[in-house]
Amino acid sequence: MAFSLFGMMFLLIALNMPIAFAIGIATLASLWLHTPVPPLVVPQRILVSLDSYVMLSIPLFILAGYLMETGGISERIVRLANAVVGFIRGGLAMVVIVATIIFSGLSGSSVADTAAIGSVMIPTMARRGYTREFSTALVAAAGGMGILVPPCILMIIYAMLTESSIAQLFAAGFLPALLMGGAMILITYVIARRRKFPVEACFSFREVLQAARRAVLPLLMPVIILGGILLGVFTVTESAAVAVLYGFFLTVVVYREVRIRDLPAICIKTAVTTGVVALLIAMSTAFGWVMGRERIPHMIAEFIGNVSGSPVVFLLATNVLLLITGTFMDGAAAIILMVPILAPIGTALGIHPIHLGIVLTANVGIGMVTPPFGLTLFTACGIGEVGIADVFRDLLPFISVMIVALLLITYWPSMTLLVPRLLLRMP
Repeated sequence: MAFSLFGMMFLLIALNMPIAFAIGIATLASLWLHTPVPPLVVPQRILVSLDSYVMLSIPLFILAGYLMETGGISERIVRLANAVVGFIRGGLAMVVIVATIIFSGLSGSSVADTAAIGSVMIPTMARRGYTREFSTALVAAAGGMGILVPPCILMIIYAMLTESSIAQLFAAGFLPALLMGGAMILITYVIARRRKFPVEACFSFREVLQAARRAVLPLLMPVIILGGILLGVFTVTESAAVAVLYGFFLTVVVYREVRIRDLPAICIKTAVTTGVVALLIAMSTAFGWVMGRERIPHMIAEFIGNVSGSPVVFLLATNVLLLITGTFMDGAAAIILMVPILAPIGTALGIHPIHLGIVLTANVGIGMVTPPFGLTLFTACGIGEVGIADVFRDLLPFISVMIVALLLITYWPSMTLLVPRLLLRMP
């Protein structure tokens, strides 16, 4: 049955069927062909998977991200980042990375981060002499890196699948995000020196203060969200609701860059994105139930356990598997399909589930940049009006340093677990 299940799924994906439908059809067909289980079980598993309080946080974080994206928040963050690093050669390129790190702490969605920052920075960089191919590649890579910055929807999904603490996962993402962002800034500086990219205005402490004053209210959002979660003031779902209220207050009441008549369009975008994510989660949950019933994860676990008897080899195999998977599969689908298989093996080998969650999230971030199935790459190319093949050469250095950072995150667990152990007294 395993051959039928996976073979049909990959065949349908190869035929360009949406992944959620490919998973659902493969699940139904395999049940009908190989088991006496009635197909009615599939919609039952779908409803059970969506009947979760934590699931409410996903549409709320998406709505908060769209509010901030539409409300001009990205321009304020870009100005602050430019005031801080714009004086360095290639500083405008570094602004993309710094601004993405900041904005990622507001939206929870890498696609929203890429759209918000890219729509401001790609035209600006083009006017300053940067090629559109380089600008697009940089924005796409920064969006993939930003997935490690909490809040992150994929971390919520991982926590639901493994019954881990979302607060611990959020806390664990800080240092890996800074590590990967720092690596990208370093390679950007090297490229800027070689290509003689322009230097922006000289450093001005007054400009930094002015930009910080304009951006202080948006910057309070991650403080409110993460501070409330880490201090136990509210749950993750409640924090998402707070993020929506705060985003509405900033964009509609304070800055007035989103009008009341714009809200229906923003809500429709949120509903569409939520529908895609929820359908993917629901179909993948039914798919995972069938795999569990047929003991497919157990057989795969035994095989991987026999091949990789040590945590070092297992983590390396996990990275290779997910980097390959990420080239043709959506990140949420990869997490949902792989976690039920990989998490029990990692636990048996003594790998902390929070550390494994961050490693998987970092892999998904790289997958979002790599063709042919890279969501941030698609988004950035659409904004930059360039083809994927045109940006690949400029994308390679960023993918390379992201993989190096991934290896450091993978084999330096004490760095990943430092913040949650300090703030949350995690064992």
